Amino acid sequence: MPSFFKRQKQKKNSQDQKENNQDQSNNRLPEFMDGSLAANLEIIKQKTGNSSDVVIRTLKIGNNSEIRTAIVYVEGIVDNQSIDDFLIESMTNNHDLQEKLIRQEALEIIGEEAVALGSVKLVSNWDELLLSLMSGDTIILFDGTNKALSASTRGGEKRSIQEPGTQMSVRGSRESFTESIGTNTAMVRRIIKNPDLWLESMKIGTVTKTDVAIMYINGIVNDEIVEEVRKRLKRIDIDSILESGYIEQLIEDQTMTTFPTLYHTERPDMVAGNLLEGRVAIFVDGTPFVLLAPAVFIQFFQSADDYYARFDIATAIRSLRILIFFISLIGPAAYVAATTFHQEMIPTQLLIAIAAQREAVPFPAFIEAIIMEVAFEILREAGIRLPKAIGSAVSIVGALVIGQAAVQAGIVSPAMVIVVAITAIASFATPSFAIAISARLIRFLFMVSAATFGFYGIILGIIMMIVHLCSLRSFGVPYMSPLAPFIPANAGDTIVRVPWWTLRQRPRLIGDKNNVRKGKNQRPQPPENRGMVNSNTEKGDRNES
Repeated sequence: MPSFFKRQKQKKNSQDQKENNQDQSNNRLPEFMDGSLAANLEIIKQKTGNSSDVVIRTLKIGNNSEIRTAIVYVEGIVDNQSIDDFLIESMTNNHDLQEKLIRQEALEIIGEEAVALGSVKLVSNWDELLLSLMSGDTIILFDGTNKALSASTRGGEKRSIQEPGTQMSVRGSRESFTESIGTNTAMVRRIIKNPDLWLESMKIGTVTKTDVAIMYINGIVNDEIVEEVRKRLKRIDIDSILESGYIEQLIEDQTMTTFPTLYHTERPDMVAGNLLEGRVAIFVDGTPFVLLAPAVFIQFFQSADDYYARFDIATAIRSLRILIFFISLIGPAAYVAATTFHQEMIPTQLLIAIAAQREAVPFPAFIEAIIMEVAFEILREAGIRLPKAIGSAVSIVGALVIGQAAVQAGIVSPAMVIVVAITAIASFATPSFAIAISARLIRFLFMVSAATFGFYGIILGIIMMIVHLCSLRSFGVPYMSPLAPFIPANAGDTIVRVPWWTLRQRPRLIGDKNNVRKGKNQRPQPPENRGMVNSNTEKGDRNES
């Protein structure tokens, strides 16, 4: 009996496979175009499903209107003004052109003289033609020829350049990337005006055909890193790429880690600064976030303000960020360990106050921390998903109400509410959201270690985390460099940011060529005469009087 059902299932599968092969053969396009204009237009209509936004305009050109032609474009992703002014107008109202079309081939004449656009190319392959059509180009078809013209008329509505929404800075540029890959690459070129800034484009996604580009500075970047990035991108075989996060997850070195091994930013000045250090930028059409590879751990605590402010201020703020990260990582765990195992480490008066607060709480400190952390994560997620008008109000009011109600109900102690609130604020203050979300996840592991072994568990967890970080790689570059391995020449831009006039070398493990970024003796040298600038002028005024 089981063999009967097995045979029936195999028979059904073979029939389904045969039907699928027949459907694919029916939908398969011919490789090259037909010489008949009507046949070509019928294929376009069939392939696009007679979509209402695919516009087909037929024209008759030539001195006696004997040449039949058609203009095909997709409404909404083209510049209609360019089509009307530079295509249709020049093809129909140019009398000198009409005379030439009698004696010469219409295809070459239209491409060379009539189409007054920046990019015009000949296409004869159906795949290339349909890809250009769906990318916003306008297709010009002629009767009696198996080739067509593809004119670049990409346009449509786009979001204007605005201020960064996730990476704010006090000084520096107020521009951020948009969803247009052409706009994003142009913004970087406005900053780095150098012909060695190279750009390579490709399309990824069998269905979406998403434009992806890699940008790097030739002569500074490590050629092996560029080749590795190029190889990993070409290895991607997926139907769609909707955001740079798809690319990030498909090309990262290590998947079993919560720490990000690629850096993403929406600031053009950040991309320019990392390109000058020898990194590779990956642009994806449809997203304002650009990926940077390779990435190192200390990079996620750097901000654009660090390089625009004085070195002492930048060092103090960057050190504060490192402290903030560790507070967001082990804040609740330290409270759980101290109140559960190591009460002798708490001052006596504070210990008495905490014990009095926890007298009516029926749960241990670990359960308190879990309850409050989960509640704050729910409020944080609700604040993100709700509309802006009520999102912030709900998150703040919800936190106050839940915290106050939980304390009055005796579920948690006031000290626990303070610790969790400080931890949440510390996670908000971390510059990179990618590293902040990693700390939010690892925080729960530290809480379990603290509830099991106390401070010994926290120290063991920190050691294991550091070992894990040292084992990570980002396109072959150690994740903890230049701290591990320690490179003294590059240690001036880690936790401490030394003055600009001492940062002579680029990161050695990232760029292998042209490591020196500036000349010698760049330290400011004030004049030896320490007198007032206007002292000689005042002396001359007194002599004249």
